[in-house]
Amino acid sequence: MVPSRVPVAATDEELGRVHDSDYVERVVGGRLGVEEVCRIGLPWSTELVERSRRSVGATIEASRAALTDGHSVSLAGGTHHAYADRGEGYCVFNDVAVAARAMQAERRLERLIVVDCDVHQGNGTAAIFGDDPSVFTFGIYCEGNFPFSKERCDFGVPLPGGAGDSEYLRGLKHGLGRALGVARPDLAIYLGGADPYAGDRLGKLELSKAGLLERDRYVLGLLGKAGVPVAVTMVGGYAEEISDTVDIHFRTVRAVLEHSLATRDLRK
Repeated sequence: MVPSRVPVAATDEELGRVHDSDYVERVVGGRLGVEEVCRIGLPWSTELVERSRRSVGATIEASRAALTDGHSVSLAGGTHHAYADRGEGYCVFNDVAVAARAMQAERRLERLIVVDCDVHQGNGTAAIFGDDPSVFTFGIYCEGNFPFSKERCDFGVPLPGGAGDSEYLRGLKHGLGRALGVARPDLAIYLGGADPYAGDRLGKLELSKAGLLERDRYVLGLLGKAGVPVAVTMVGGYAEEISDTVDIHFRTVRAVLEHSLATRDLRK
């Protein structure tokens, strides 16, 4: 039986390790300006605040679970466009950044790597950790896609629009091994992403479902060989057929389960 956990909502203290207190207060109190709401792309509501807190709480709990069990999955999260002082791109709070700071505050780890394979660069995450050597940011993304002004990350692999399985996987395998050697992490947070899929409305890449599954298995296998626990978040997906997005995310979750069981069998 695979253990499941229902996460609690992230607290103001947890959010405040990353986000400006004024921004958190304005989100919670419904006092965001019109431009701020437009940048996020979602109308404000009390439900949005609760959902955003719970999503962050899920990644915090997934990080704790990964450090205990070796692997975990959050069925939300990946809100990597949120900056310390603002949200954008459907992201209110940055769950990955808050989870990283929570693990450091709880003295569960010293160093962490963010492996972001969403088709859109995790600009908020890159900006938050831009001057922090304890958190290494790796991203492989479509160069000509949102956000159109990219942030500097520790290791980026920009791809041209239309890149398919072979070009994507070649870039991933070239970059991630090198990044992992530099990062020397105690934990990885892996943002898989369904939006590099060829049928995605907002992706601009041409990966097949088989290619995305190979991506997941490569990332999990490389981290496993290095002995790095991994927490996975769902992040983006905007396929013409929503069933395709669900299927890609499901395959990611199943790949984590299969890898976890295989790793457990090897330890016996």
